[in-house]
Amino acid sequence: MPHRLFLEKFGPVQALPILHYRMEFAQLVRMAYQRVRPDAVAVELPHTLEAPFLRALRRLPQISVLSYQTRTKDKEETVYLLVEPADPLVEAARMAVEQGLPLHFIDVDSDSYPRHVERLPDSYSICRIGLEAYCQVYRSACGDQLPCHEDQRREQGMAFRLQELAKHHDRVLLVCGMAHLERIKQLFDTPLAAPLERIRREGVSIFNLHPESCGEILAEYPFVSSVYEYRRGPLPDEPREGGDSLRKRFHALELISGGKQELPEEQLLDNAIRRTARHLGREGVFLDRQRVIYRLFSEAARHYRQETGENVHLWQKRAFFRFARNYAFSGDMLLPDLFQLLAAARGCIDDNFAYAFCRLAVCYPWQQESSDLATIRISPEEIWGGSRQIRFRPRQKREKGLSRFGFMKRKRERRPGEWLEGFDDPSICSYPPEDLAIEDYGRFLKRKGSMQLSEELSRSEKFSSSMLDGIDIRETMRNIHEGKIYVREQLRAKGGVGCLVVVFDEDRRNQKYPYRMTWLGEHDQESDMAFYATDPAENVVGPGICRCEYGGFMLSYPPRRMMDVWDDPDYRTAASRAEMLLMAALDYSIEKYVVYVAAKPPRSMFKQMAARLDRQIVYIPLGSLSPGKLKQMRVMHILAGKDKREIARDYIW
Repeated sequence: MPHRLFLEKFGPVQALPILHYRMEFAQLVRMAYQRVRPDAVAVELPHTLEAPFLRALRRLPQISVLSYQTRTKDKEETVYLLVEPADPLVEAARMAVEQGLPLHFIDVDSDSYPRHVERLPDSYSICRIGLEAYCQVYRSACGDQLPCHEDQRREQGMAFRLQELAKHHDRVLLVCGMAHLERIKQLFDTPLAAPLERIRREGVSIFNLHPESCGEILAEYPFVSSVYEYRRGPLPDEPREGGDSLRKRFHALELISGGKQELPEEQLLDNAIRRTARHLGREGVFLDRQRVIYRLFSEAARHYRQETGENVHLWQKRAFFRFARNYAFSGDMLLPDLFQLLAAARGCIDDNFAYAFCRLAVCYPWQQESSDLATIRISPEEIWGGSRQIRFRPRQKREKGLSRFGFMKRKRERRPGEWLEGFDDPSICSYPPEDLAIEDYGRFLKRKGSMQLSEELSRSEKFSSSMLDGIDIRETMRNIHEGKIYVREQLRAKGGVGCLVVVFDEDRRNQKYPYRMTWLGEHDQESDMAFYATDPAENVVGPGICRCEYGGFMLSYPPRRMMDVWDDPDYRTAASRAEMLLMAALDYSIEKYVVYVAAKPPRSMFKQMAARLDRQIVYIPLGSLSPGKLKQMRVMHILAGKDKREIARDYIW
């Protein structure tokens, strides 16, 4: 690993070239302090902003905005200067104030400085190649560009002030933009006169930034800035959340006697940031942005699971990081920005995960709307000149009040234990719309099994005297060198599909899905069902309404014939709950074929068992079905009494 820090030396000045508003360069500033141990610090800011800038520094970690008007011949516009913790200029000035060092603002105030848009290498590359190699690449790409008049004026002014500082200090640390440093170094050894410039700027205002603007206008999105801020000092303690969830979790005793208190969402998000800051290495280690993004994804997945009861699977995680990487490469960057991360979250997982990811990414715990300063909202167009929009459409039940993100919030308990009052009915039942959906999907799987049987029984042969069921184009093209035509005979399977078994997770250790149940159909259009699922008491979403996740289920038609599968002694030889369901399906099926949907086929012994019962197992790989549809089918709700069916739609998403 090369040395990350690189300093340009001329006279008593040791200069750190930076890119503005990049977290990697803020860390290099801290490293430069440790190496140089300066007796004075110079930053690339005009002295006309010194007083309000120092006041903004004292407010950190609360973010401030400096605002003033500039006037040119053509127009008048407002200039905004963000004072955020991950900016290297802010870090340099902040450390000087904390250590009691002389701080000098050496830039020249200008009203007509043009907006520069430069395509620079991703600052993350410093973690891999170091600052010296980064600067060499920058100079080879941009070193031949001629500076504009305002750049020349500013650089001469900064070089003059450095000459003055060199007369009184032995070690001066200069923090300035990479584009200016080489010319400042050349000017330092030439005689210069004091620049003609504005000595006072009227109308400079300082504002508190509104919390809702943080996620839109901070150069480093708030999660990165928050992690950096926590790691500036001693690492935070491991947060304790007392249940640590955004959803309602109860145990059996609590369903009777009371419930747990939920922590405020702001505290949960702050705890996620604290965990991230703590788990990114020991104190003082250079912060790796790639690891920060990984931790952001992991914490978002954790909150997504706690809020919806759904897991982020390994293939989704792999797709997320591959998509985000390729999206970043398309813009000539190494790592994705926040917009690209959100697009990857929405496209590779779903809108609910993207919103959980966004809530965490834009969380900045210290920012409050109320402050000793006036609070201001700023749009990205005002400060950066443009923006990109992304919309989320999460599966949530709508309420009266819209949030600022454009969708409704789920219902919460108005008082602790309110939802426990709904468990006064000892009977349980299902939610009818979910029953209709599962029955419809069961019919689809049975049709798919019948088609698969027909495909297995079909055969192709060379055309002789009969066209049979038509020309087999695929087989004809495969054997085109023979010059023969192949025809296809489609045989029909004798018998229909009886029972259906769907296994989402075999769970051979019997740990994830403790809840087992056998339900009889309520009418002639509904199948009997046996299933194993997560504990309903672990996710109470409404008064007497629990949300579960199937590990697997079995459907048998016609209804009202099934005994309790889980206590039947004939099925005790099964090695897992999935095998118990398959044995029950072979036992209860009145048709010859049983459809078995799982990640892997059943053991060979079940084929022998089916043959003895004059049955046949039709295996459908779980991976051949739509992941989105499987995810939808896997969720079920259990209601404490049929009276809950009238209100269930207000709590089920």
